[in-house]
Amino acid sequence: MDLKDEKDFATTTVVTPSEDSIHFYDPSKESVWTRIGLSFESFKRAPGPTGGQVVAGESNVKDLEAVMAEGTMLQQKLKPRHLNMIAVGGSIGTGLFVGSGSALHSGGPGGVLIAWVLIGIMLINVTQALCEMSIIYPVSGGFYTLAIRFLDPAFGFSMGWNYVFQWAVCLPLELTVASTTVQYWGEDLLPLSVWITIFFIAVIIITLFGTLGYAETEFWSACLKLLVVVMFLIIGVVCVCGGGPTGGDYDHYIGGARWQDPGAFANGFKGVCTVFVTAAFAFSGTELVGLAASETPNPRATMPAAVKGIFWRITIIYISSLTIIGLLIRYDEPRLLGGGGAAASPFVIALKDAGIKGLDHLVNVTICISVLSIGMSSIYAGSRTLTALAETGYAPSIFAYVDKSSRPLWSLVVMILWGPLAYINVVAAGDTVFNWLLALSGLSTLFTWLSICLCHVRFRKAWKVQGHSTDELPFKALGGVYGSWFGIILIVLVLIAQFYVAIWPIGGMAETPGEVVEGFFLVYLAVPVMILFYIIGFAWKRTLPQRADEIDLDSGRKSWLTAEEMNAWRAERALAPWYIRWYRILFTN
Repeated sequence: MDLKDEKDFATTTVVTPSEDSIHFYDPSKESVWTRIGLSFESFKRAPGPTGGQVVAGESNVKDLEAVMAEGTMLQQKLKPRHLNMIAVGGSIGTGLFVGSGSALHSGGPGGVLIAWVLIGIMLINVTQALCEMSIIYPVSGGFYTLAIRFLDPAFGFSMGWNYVFQWAVCLPLELTVASTTVQYWGEDLLPLSVWITIFFIAVIIITLFGTLGYAETEFWSACLKLLVVVMFLIIGVVCVCGGGPTGGDYDHYIGGARWQDPGAFANGFKGVCTVFVTAAFAFSGTELVGLAASETPNPRATMPAAVKGIFWRITIIYISSLTIIGLLIRYDEPRLLGGGGAAASPFVIALKDAGIKGLDHLVNVTICISVLSIGMSSIYAGSRTLTALAETGYAPSIFAYVDKSSRPLWSLVVMILWGPLAYINVVAAGDTVFNWLLALSGLSTLFTWLSICLCHVRFRKAWKVQGHSTDELPFKALGGVYGSWFGIILIVLVLIAQFYVAIWPIGGMAETPGEVVEGFFLVYLAVPVMILFYIIGFAWKRTLPQRADEIDLDSGRKSWLTAEEMNAWRAERALAPWYIRWYRILFTN
C-alpha cells in the first residue's frame, strides 16, 4: 500500500516537457544495443538532458522546462532495488569479512563493538542528512556539488579530487586483493599477474554496460553478501550455545568466555582508537547512495527506503556479526595476523574451528566477489565525481562528456587506467609503492562525511534565513542539525585518534626519527594533501564561502512543494492504520 501511495504521488508530478524551447534527449528512441552500450552509436555524445527526474510541486515553478533541463546529462536508469542494495551492500566487503579480524586483534571484542556502534550512529546521521539534501537536489556529483554550493568552492575542489584519488587507488588494490583471495585454494594455480589480468578484463566488460552494469553487479553481489552474513549469524548463535559439530571447538557452551579470557579489550585506550579508524574505513562507500540519486527517476520515492536500510545493515549485519565474532574467537588468535587474505578472515577462522566443512570456501567466494564489487564501485564513484568536477569547472571539460548510453566516457577511461597499477604488487617493491598511494587518499572518506554534515548545517541555515520552513522538506533527517553536529564532532575525534596512533602506534614509537616520520605520513599524509589541494583551488578560482542569505537554493532543485502541500500530504498519511505508519517510519518515508 505504501509503495502504491508513492507511485500515485510520483505520477501526479511528472510533466512531459515541451519541445519548443529546450531539446530533451529521449533514449527510448535508440536501439536496444545503443541503450545498453554495445553499439558504436552508443559512444556518441548524448545530445541533451533527458529531463527524466520527477519535479514535485511543478505548479509552483515558473519555468518547468528550465528546471527539468537543469538535470544531469546522466540518464535515470537505477531502479529502487538497485538503490536499496547500493545502500545496504555498498560497504560490506573486506572491511567486514577480513578487516574486522585485525580490528579484533587490536581492540578486543569490547573495543570493536564500541567503535562500530559509535561510527554506525555517526554514519546514520550522515546518510540521513545526505538523503534530505539529495531528494531536493539530486545533482550530478552529489555531495561534491553540494560542498561547492553550501560550503566553499576551494574546499569542494579539495574534497572532490581527494575522493577521486581515493577510488582511483582503490581499483588496483581491489584487483590485487581479489587475486590473492583466489590463492586461498592454492598459490600454484596461476601466477598472480594472470589473476589480476582476468579480474581486470571482467571489470572492463562490466563497465561497458554503464550504470546498469554496475547496478546489477552490485545488486546480486549484495544479495550474496547478505545471504552469507545471515547464514553466519545463525551458525554463530548455534556455536556460541554449544551446538557445533562434535569434535569442533564449539561442541560445548562457550557463552561469554572469550570476554573473560583473554578479556574484552586489547591494548587499552590506544587499541580502541585504532579500531575507530578501522571501523570508519569499513563503512566507506555508504555515501555512494548520494551519488546515485542523480541517476534515479524519483529520489523522493526511493531514497528514504535506501537510507533507512543503512540503519538495519549497521544494526543487523555489522553489530550482530561482530558480536558473534567476538564471542567465538579470542583476540590473541595468531591467525588474525595472517595478512589481508581470506586466511585472516574471522569468518573463515570461526567456520574452520567449528569443523563445518565447505562453508569456508563459500565465504572465500563471497570475499572474492565483494572485492570485485568494490572495484566496480571505485569506477562508478570516481567517474561520477570526476564528471561533476568538470561540470563545475574544476577539471578539464572533456570529462563532462556523457555518451548515449549514459556513460561518462572519458571519466571512465581515466578510472580504468589506474587498474594496471595492480601489477606493481607482483614485484618485491610493490607493497611500498602501494602503501604510499593509499596514504595519499587514506582519510578521504572521513573528509567526505565531514563535508556532508557541514553541508547539511549550512543548508538548514540558508533554508531558514531565506524564509523557508522545514515543513517544505520532503524528507527530514532523523537527528536534524543536531545529528549533523554529532557527526562533525565524532569525525573530528576520529581524526584526532588517527593522529594519536600515527605518532604512538600500538607496540610503541619507532626507534629512529626517520621511521617515526615515515609511519606518521603513511597514516596521515592525506591531511597535508587536502590542505595543498585547498590552496590550489583557492589560488585558481579566488572564491570564498557565501553568506547564508546568498547561497543558491534553487539551481538543480527538484522539490518545489509548499509547506501547506507537504503538511496536507503528511496529514493524509497519518490516517493510515498504525502498522502501515510504523512500516513507513522504519522502512520508507
